[in-house]
Amino acid sequence: MGKVSYYTEKGLKELRNKLDHLKDVERPRASKAIGEARDKGDLSENAEYDAAKEAQGMLELEISKLEETLSNARIIDESKLDTSKVLVHSTVKIKNLTNSAVMKYKLVAQSEANLAHGKISVDSPIGKGLLGKKTGDVAEIVIPSGNVKFEVLEISR
Repeated sequence: MGKVSYYTEKGLKELRNKLDHLKDVERPRASKAIGEARDKGDLSENAEYDAAKEAQGMLELEISKLEETLSNARIIDESKLDTSKVLVHSTVKIKNLTNSAVMKYKLVAQSEANLAHGKISVDSPIGKGLLGKKTGDVAEIVIPSGNVKFEVLEISR
């Protein structure tokens, strides 16, 4: 069994839609490309056929990973979560104690992470370092560029 991940209803729906698209649109497209390449003759010297088979393999791998993620996904009701400490789906306002920069992030599952939208994975170094912290706590987090201390200023949903 894989690792359980928690999603909002919207996030889980997006994952299911992506899986459906891969199965219903991309898989038939890959099969068609293989068929067209096969029709072009000798398979031993057909680079187009080899490329189409490799693309199909990558597609099937992606489908398999998504199916595993969905089988271990759980919907989380954000309204019932404790706001006294940082949990999955917490929105956290933190202050970098090195440069005084203030940032706001929502901790989400790996597949929902999007730094441009202020969503970081709970599996990232910063996400892991913030889990369980309370307002006023300082988290010392090891990141690739060294150690950074963040003060938790605010926790919300």
